[in-house]
Amino acid sequence: MYWTVVITVISLIIALIIGLVLGICSITRNKLLRAIATIYVDIIRGTPILVQILFIYFGLPSVTGITMSALTAGIIAISINAGAYLVEIFRAGINSIDKGQMEAGRTLGFSYAETMRIIILPQAVRRMIPAFVNQFIVSIKDTSLLSVIGIAELTFAGQSIYAMNFRAFQILFAVGVLYFIIIYILTMFSRWLERRLDVS
Repeated sequence: MYWTVVITVISLIIALIIGLVLGICSITRNKLLRAIATIYVDIIRGTPILVQILFIYFGLPSVTGITMSALTAGIIAISINAGAYLVEIFRAGINSIDKGQMEAGRTLGFSYAETMRIIILPQAVRRMIPAFVNQFIVSIKDTSLLSVIGIAELTFAGQSIYAMNFRAFQILFAVGVLYFIIIYILTMFSRWLERRLDVS
């Protein structure tokens, strides 16, 4: 469970950076930047995460000759996958802010970047927090797929145990309970945030 949480947290931090940068790119007037963001989102969201994990761990090294640990490959895969969904969350969050606020910021003499950083993003992020928590939950579930490349996260640990004692029902039930506990706590946290922030 420790590695499940660690991988998810590290991946989500990286994914937030990807989501923010490409989310802003997706709403700019620059066609090239918009195209890059769109292609990235379409490719990642249009392919199964299991294929992405296997491609990063087995596929890329076979072409580039650069090998990486299973942990590194797993973090990259979860980050890239979550990042694609966070791009859309950032895009929707930013677009939910009245366009007049951007115009007002520019009128006050702020640059586009300053207006985005000082005025738009603080309001947008407040609305996006429940969606961030939801993506965190999804990514925790996705880490279970990392067992295919040998990462000792929760699912892999469960498989290793019942392979030795043949108590598959009990072990997998326990694994399911542990996932449920983590996800239930995050779900309750998300609902509390929605009420606290009065997100509409």
